[in-house]
Amino acid sequence: MSFPTTIKQGAFKFPPPPLKNLNFPFTFPQLFSSSSRSSIDAESFYTSLLEKSSHKIHLSQIHNQLYIHGLQNNGFIITKFIHVSSNLKEIGYARQLFDEFPDKYVFLWNAIIKGYSMYHMLDKVVEMYSRMQRAFVSPDTFTFPHVLKACGGLPAVGYGRAVHAQIFRHGFEDDVVVQNALLSFYVKCGENYLGRIIFEGLSNKNVVSWTSIISGYAQSGQPMEALRIFRDMRGSDVKPDWIALVSVLKAYSDVEVLSQGMCLHGSAIKIGHEFEPDLQIALTSLYAKCGQVMAAKSLFDQMKSENVILWNVMISGFAKNGHANEALELFTEMISRNIQPDAVTIQSSVLASAQLGSLEQAKWMDNYVDNSKFKDDLIINTALIDMYAKCGSVEYARKVFNRIADKDVVVWSAMIMGYGLHGWGREAINLFNEMKDAGVRPNDVTFLGLITACSHSGLVEEGWEFFLSMKDYGVEPHQKHFAGVVDLLGRAGYLEKAHNFITVMPVEPGVSVWGALLSACKVHRRVTLARMWDGVAKVRVLMKSKGLNKDLGYSNIEINGKLQTFRIGDKSHPRSDEIYKKLEWLEMRLLECGFTTDTESALHDLDEEDKEVTLCNHSERLAIACGLISTSPGTTLRITKNLRACLGSEISQIQYQSTKHEAGIWVLMQYRDEKHFVRIKDRQWNTSAAEEAFNNPTSRYFTKLMPCDSDEVDICMNWRSTIVESDVEDHCRIIFKI
Repeated sequence: MSFPTTIKQGAFKFPPPPLKNLNFPFTFPQLFSSSSRSSIDAESFYTSLLEKSSHKIHLSQIHNQLYIHGLQNNGFIITKFIHVSSNLKEIGYARQLFDEFPDKYVFLWNAIIKGYSMYHMLDKVVEMYSRMQRAFVSPDTFTFPHVLKACGGLPAVGYGRAVHAQIFRHGFEDDVVVQNALLSFYVKCGENYLGRIIFEGLSNKNVVSWTSIISGYAQSGQPMEALRIFRDMRGSDVKPDWIALVSVLKAYSDVEVLSQGMCLHGSAIKIGHEFEPDLQIALTSLYAKCGQVMAAKSLFDQMKSENVILWNVMISGFAKNGHANEALELFTEMISRNIQPDAVTIQSSVLASAQLGSLEQAKWMDNYVDNSKFKDDLIINTALIDMYAKCGSVEYARKVFNRIADKDVVVWSAMIMGYGLHGWGREAINLFNEMKDAGVRPNDVTFLGLITACSHSGLVEEGWEFFLSMKDYGVEPHQKHFAGVVDLLGRAGYLEKAHNFITVMPVEPGVSVWGALLSACKVHRRVTLARMWDGVAKVRVLMKSKGLNKDLGYSNIEINGKLQTFRIGDKSHPRSDEIYKKLEWLEMRLLECGFTTDTESALHDLDEEDKEVTLCNHSERLAIACGLISTSPGTTLRITKNLRACLGSEISQIQYQSTKHEAGIWVLMQYRDEKHFVRIKDRQWNTSAAEEAFNNPTSRYFTKLMPCDSDEVDICMNWRSTIVESDVEDHCRIIFKI
């Protein structure tokens, strides 16, 4: 097809250099001699020549010849010229060609719109479409998909809806390509309801139609709906391609249905798409989210890719499945290979550092962020606050907080939660008042931190007032808030009030609520809920009969910057004999002091002697003994537990070990119970002091400063959640300074 041409002296003035670096069968004089002009089609020749172009200089030379031979306004050639210029990343040159053309046809508009869309210059796409409308040029089936793509990417919902109206006006409501683009626009803008209407109205649904609607639901957090539509797709004549499988795998990942995801993995292998990068990333994410991190790592290793999304999937998978060391090793490898991390990478690595519990690692992570482009990233700095708090240093958490210029409610809440984690009730309340003075409105996390801080500081009335004031800020309490109030009352000994509070809760009390009450009953030696404890014992027996096991407990100790792991009765350490000798020596010292092991919380199917042996070989004690023989006095020993310690047997014995170690040691004790640190400050510990603290651990916090001639010991024990028997993940961290 040939467009009418008009001769116009354009603004382009190019010198007439000969064409170079192109292998042409004719010279230009030969081509346009009288003998050849009739036999050679100019449009075909120039379009062929343009297709062979690989550099801007080629475009300039061809354009020059068009002027020489009066073809500069040939619509067909100039349209091809714009396409080729865009493909060579010369979008500016393409725009110059477009602007110089006198009578712009729809094909030229489509060409320049497509060029801008190709390079994700979405605002330019919308701008050119608006100019096209003002020029009274009617769009066609090739115009709308690029414009709708731009509207979905910006996003520009209102503009896209106006384009939708124009689709009807121009009669493209039955065009499957245009309708698929419209469907994709709505789902990208989160308008799944309207997208579904478009989808259901399609008389001819192709693989793009199905993939778009499935992707929309999968990406917007509606995995079950995405899977229902996928089921309908499989019942139709349309076969899914690998792009559809990516969205379906995400849906299976979100609902953690590994078996069905594995079936899709098999299908991908059958159709020969198992090596598609996006599909491999989706499969890696599936296995990681479903806890199969080694299978995910196997896929990851096969790819040998520098795609940051893939690395993020693997690092996040390790971090979220409790493999903090592996996550951080992968992060270090990523940096060493000069693969630039993004914000998601840093967030996952900070999470892993928080799980590890190593203050040295936390400092390294903070230093890395401070020297990167993410130093002012609000989300990452908030994660650093949480990291430091969970690594036992609320002081460093506050330093990060102080350096943040524009603090939002998440930042304030993270710091308040950090204070709550350590039981710094007054500091949390003071910070809350500063937050209100700054005009920041609190959210549910803010109040959780406040209730937590009050609970672990003995501020019962203040904590109760904060709970009641939630409604003043339009914040609805959740299970964690109710559990916090039960803990607040229970720790202070108000067990009946705590139980009554549970009975009048507006929602069904969950595991965390009952766990908080049961924990308080154990602390205060109340047998009101003894039948619940009996129920726990029955569950254990039932689990054992079915071959089920809860996670094995272990303790990590940081010695000279390296972590070593111990399990109960562990003898795999190279210095195992020395460790057990040290432990025996400590046990003898404890017996001499009159200490007896509390076996109440030990396994119920053991006799008393076996219980004592089991408790004495607990992993944290082995870690303590290892630390004592491996370090000199004054060294900080950092011990991390993955499960909760037994209140009476573990903490009390560690107290005695500390107080009696090397001719008497003064203790600054801090322990974390049910997600929070509690501090008992600066008091000389002896047998009676330890018994007093643990017979009534929440009634008083010691703050009296006394002179000391010996070394200082920091004992910090913390654990997450309530009781192990409630199938709630627990976490315990001990920090010693000997």
